[in-house]
Amino acid sequence: MKAIALEQYGGPDALRLTELPDPKVAPGEVLIRVRAAGVNPVDWKLAAGYLDPLMEVGFPLVPGWDVSGTVERVGLDAGEFSVGDEVVGYVRKDWAQKGTYAELVSAHVRMLAPKPASLSWTEAAGLPLAGLTALQSLRRLDVGAGDTVLVHAAAGGVGSLATQIAVAWGARVIGTASERNHDFLRGLGAEPVTYGDGLAGRVRELAPDGVDAALDFVGGDAVEVSQQVVTKPERVASIADSDAPSKGAHYVWVRPDGAGLAELGALADAGKLTVNVDRVLPLAEAAEAWHLSQAGRTRGKLVLEVK
Repeated sequence: MKAIALEQYGGPDALRLTELPDPKVAPGEVLIRVRAAGVNPVDWKLAAGYLDPLMEVGFPLVPGWDVSGTVERVGLDAGEFSVGDEVVGYVRKDWAQKGTYAELVSAHVRMLAPKPASLSWTEAAGLPLAGLTALQSLRRLDVGAGDTVLVHAAAGGVGSLATQIAVAWGARVIGTASERNHDFLRGLGAEPVTYGDGLAGRVRELAPDGVDAALDFVGGDAVEVSQQVVTKPERVASIADSDAPSKGAHYVWVRPDGAGLAELGALADAGKLTVNVDRVLPLAEAAEAWHLSQAGRTRGKLVLEVK
């Protein structure tokens, strides 16, 4: 099979389009013919060695944890899916080596859900990691109807999905973004506010009594700013600040969850959740996708198309 791989830790320029053996399919797994693979910042962070203290990594390393595609083969004890089923998945195994930047990937059934019918292959590939991160962050803070939620980086891949989920659940969302993305956030149902110095004051102007919960999808001082405006300091969650627990907030590391993916798919098919794809590139241009991701100026998701 064709795949994008690295022979050792490195950056975008270390990526190579190569031929590798087809993956084995363990009990409880299916083999997926990849149609598209979502690109996430964790992909290039893993490849740079940042996650080496946390995860076993094998080489050649095929990056990627997000996938949309078709079931090609069903392994032993994997009767939840059949050959030909269209699926999406957050394929994060206990070690990193055989990821989704490839023509084929094996995945345990617990990581998968049916592909939402309303989403294209590329949109569906942008949903799993970002969507589950958003869903699990909101659940960590028990966000529900009537809550006012501050979402940092609300125009990004995770933030835009968290905004839509919270709105679908009946919450009011105040989202931080640059002014060029304010109309985009309004279209998602959020009230935009410009990030940067003085953010706490601008949030207080919109919510004089404070907000009920805050989600940090950007890092920096977002946790500290959030705790200035939430009514309960413990109702702050971050995916970007690993020191959040020492500050009285929650740190969220997303888990694969087929049931959660199915819930996100139901929201998409009900017209309550869209995946904004900023750019689609062919698999061979994965390095360019990483350069774009590292620049941090994309609105929504970057996706690799596999043909």
